[in-house]
Amino acid sequence: MSGSHDTAVHPAAAAALPESTGARLLVDALLAQGVDRMFCVPGESYLAVLDALYDVRERIELITCRHEAAAANMAEATGKLTGRPGVAIVTRGPGATHASIGVHTAFQDSTPMVLLIGQVGRGMLDREAFQEIDYRRMFGQMAKWVAQIDDPRRMGEYVSHAFHIASAGRPGPVVLALPEDVLSEACAAMPPPPHHRRVAASASPAQMAELAALLDTAKRPVAILGGSGWTPQACADFRTFAERWALPVACAFRYQDLFDNTHPQYAGDVGLGINPALARRIEAADLVLAIGPRLGEATTSQYTLFDIPRPRQTLVHVHSGAEELGRVYAADLPINAGMPEIAGALATLAEPAARPVWAEDTALAHAAYVEWNTPGAMPGPLQLGEVMKQMQAHLRPDAILTNGAGNYAIWLHRYFQYRHFKSQLAPTSGAMGYGVPAALAAKAADRKRTVVALAGDGCFLMSGNELATAMQHDLAIIVLVINNGQFGTIRMHQEKHYPARVHGTGLTNPDFAAYARSFGAFGEVVETTEAFLPALQRAQASGLPAVLELRVTPEALTPALTLSALRRA
Repeated sequence: MSGSHDTAVHPAAAAALPESTGARLLVDALLAQGVDRMFCVPGESYLAVLDALYDVRERIELITCRHEAAAANMAEATGKLTGRPGVAIVTRGPGATHASIGVHTAFQDSTPMVLLIGQVGRGMLDREAFQEIDYRRMFGQMAKWVAQIDDPRRMGEYVSHAFHIASAGRPGPVVLALPEDVLSEACAAMPPPPHHRRVAASASPAQMAELAALLDTAKRPVAILGGSGWTPQACADFRTFAERWALPVACAFRYQDLFDNTHPQYAGDVGLGINPALARRIEAADLVLAIGPRLGEATTSQYTLFDIPRPRQTLVHVHSGAEELGRVYAADLPINAGMPEIAGALATLAEPAARPVWAEDTALAHAAYVEWNTPGAMPGPLQLGEVMKQMQAHLRPDAILTNGAGNYAIWLHRYFQYRHFKSQLAPTSGAMGYGVPAALAAKAADRKRTVVALAGDGCFLMSGNELATAMQHDLAIIVLVINNGQFGTIRMHQEKHYPARVHGTGLTNPDFAAYARSFGAFGEVVETTEAFLPALQRAQASGLPAVLELRVTPEALTPALTLSALRRA
């Protein structure tokens, strides 16, 4: 008989009904893994999951977004901020393709994340049914594991496996496809799986002894911190080790919050637009301790700081993923270890017998950073370097700063000093549109902390519609829109390679402050340096999501480069 889901059930038969569904088993499994927040754009392919989430709405907060890319970015930012897998659920086809950017960022940034995707019913698979995609093929190269759950009784097994994989070794994203009929299929209730446990390698005593021997004979060492998997205790343990050995400490691209930037041993960030003095220091080092970073393109100045495959410097490379060691650089001492594990071992390493010979040079490294961190003048009445310094002086040390991609971020990375663990959320993948969703995720995770997102005018309009999400869920983030009327990074490269042939990089923008006010948010335009701090204070006092539009001249391409100078060159 067709339409059986509309048939009434006789009360006498109620006791014989199955106790659960695939969707309810899924939600039970998520609860068992400690999930307390999810991000979504609702879709018909997983209506059964939304219904199951309704029953646990006091335990799992559901943040409804306006675009799947934002939902995935929020899940990625949650994983980056908390160290636990962030979770997003999106619908099939267009929803999955929109969300793929967050998966790619999670993979390149080594962030634990689980993406759940609705799928067509099992009886329609492989027919190119409405919105059907083979997710194993689609996500195969950008996720640690991709699977489809075809039996509701295996929900707990798959979810447990997904969270273990996302968290183990080098963290990363996992994708699970959920056929629609599996979610609605009735089945007996089953006990949820146990909570996942993180699995990580540790350095051996022999490796630690070899590392100590390398330190004993070094004359010009430098440490570079980066990558995921750090904890507050791991950062504290590494600081103990670094202070004991008077090491100059640098942080990899967009991992500047791993070491207090005001510390007298901090040497700066090793990323795009690196301080030339720091680049020379790394090139001249006789020992490099790379603790956590992948040593990818951004952190190695396009693979120029170290020779491939054998660096000139003695290289100790520590990474949580064994597959990353030796991938580009053949380290003298490769160590497969998690960050808490290696930092704890370093903290217990024997102290040097005497004051290290490089101690004075470490002070010079910090002095070079302080000089680099001092803002210079840029064209126009609004000085972004001074804005960063005003913001740093005004905000609490635990404020969270987020950004997407664009030249505007150079001012933030160079002039703002990160002092608190997990005060920076930024994509090493270079994804535009990340800053606003990441800020919303951070505010949802801790509403007491101030959260400021920075975005260029191009970057902001890739996710500015999420101001609606901010209003709906009362997430009072502050967004600084750096408006120069162009895709500034691309314009810079265009002018370098095709001088005075500007095409496709100019932008016609709205009044961003009025745009914000149309959502019911706070909005204000800032055109001078002096006007910034009072506007920031008004934005905070409003208690609303806020947008400050910072209007800057297109002349200022970077802190050290103007459009006119580039054209003259």
